[in-house]
Amino acid sequence: MNNPDNLCMAPWVHTYLSPQTERRMCCASREPAASFAQYIDTAPGTGSYHPQTLEQHWNSEHMRNVRRRMLAGEELPECAVCNDRLLNTDVYRSYFNQLFGHRREQAIANTLPDGTYHELPVSWDYRFSNLCNFKCRMCGDMLSSAWESEQRQHSLINWANPKNGWMLPEVRKEISQFQDTIIEQEFARAVEQHRVEEVYWVGGEPLMYEQHWRYMQRIIELGDGQNVYARYNTNLSRVDYRGVNLYSDILSGLRDWQVCASLDGTGATGEYIRTGLNYESWLANFKQGRSLATNRRQMRIDFTLTLPGLGEVQLIQELAKELDVDVLAKVIFSFTPDIILSPLALPRRLLDDYIESIIPNTPGALRDILLQLGTRPTFEEQWPAEYQAGLRKGKARIEQLEAIRGDRLTLADILFKQDTKIYEWYKNIT
Repeated sequence: MNNPDNLCMAPWVHTYLSPQTERRMCCASREPAASFAQYIDTAPGTGSYHPQTLEQHWNSEHMRNVRRRMLAGEELPECAVCNDRLLNTDVYRSYFNQLFGHRREQAIANTLPDGTYHELPVSWDYRFSNLCNFKCRMCGDMLSSAWESEQRQHSLINWANPKNGWMLPEVRKEISQFQDTIIEQEFARAVEQHRVEEVYWVGGEPLMYEQHWRYMQRIIELGDGQNVYARYNTNLSRVDYRGVNLYSDILSGLRDWQVCASLDGTGATGEYIRTGLNYESWLANFKQGRSLATNRRQMRIDFTLTLPGLGEVQLIQELAKELDVDVLAKVIFSFTPDIILSPLALPRRLLDDYIESIIPNTPGALRDILLQLGTRPTFEEQWPAEYQAGLRKGKARIEQLEAIRGDRLTLADILFKQDTKIYEWYKNIT
């Protein structure tokens, strides 16, 4: 078989499961939904619950087809997020190929002509629920129980939309049963059989998952910590659970680790973007990890660039310099023109002018993501016929949430301080 340059190791080593138990190649792959569409899915699901076990999924026709096309050197549309760098400039494919490059020849040699691969995954991204204590503005109910509660409380759920079927009581019961029996067994079996080499803890909020603390302690008890690389994407609102400390009791027992602590703005602006954030508490928890890290790569600021976050770019850079860490920078996902929190919602001239004003003093990953914005089509360029209606819909949703949450600081307030022209643009969306 071929050994193509654009092959990604994920379909041979990695398995992903959403909080609604949807399976994908990875969290960034754009695939049709089976049951309930996620925010980056390319086609809606049936709206009814059709879970798959790992055994059913791993050598399904879809996964075998993926492997065959990759080995044939095709550029997969499922991999558009990496192919087109839609999220960040340092793509996920590179991560998998670097971490599991030593398995590449074995994977190719052991893949059957029909794409079947019998080696079981060693890299895990299992999101055991949508449990989360934050309501980040760019998130939603599928990834945050706090968002879900707010939606229910204020009757904001469109029950006619099939993608919301997972919130129906009878379906939630089915999902919980599948998670508690099949999913727990799959992951526990991998732990007990020493088959975990890499684990990605993300949520929801992974440090609120009881499973995180239980399984990570078990990996260490089994003596497998020396073989495991763990990475986290966390809001870092907690680092202790029932007397166990993340850094000293869990991460210190592993081969290596990385904590990407989400922060999309400093102070009050950061707390607006990520409802639930206490900036000073985040800073204290981050500094605790930094003091125990053995290299600067282990603690990173995970910065998602949003419209209000444009004015925070240099402040985030200053904070990273103060903490002596790197920034992992990406742009908010936006596949519809109503995502007004995206910088790409701005007209081209406004976006370019603002980027030009801040980029001279912006190095590294933050500079790369700003430069990339200059090459990506704005909403107006992508959806000229739908752009204005999308802006109105997006602004109405922003203002509705601000009223529900009783925000003292609004998006208009942030934009007013950030840039007069951007503020005027936002104010005039009617």
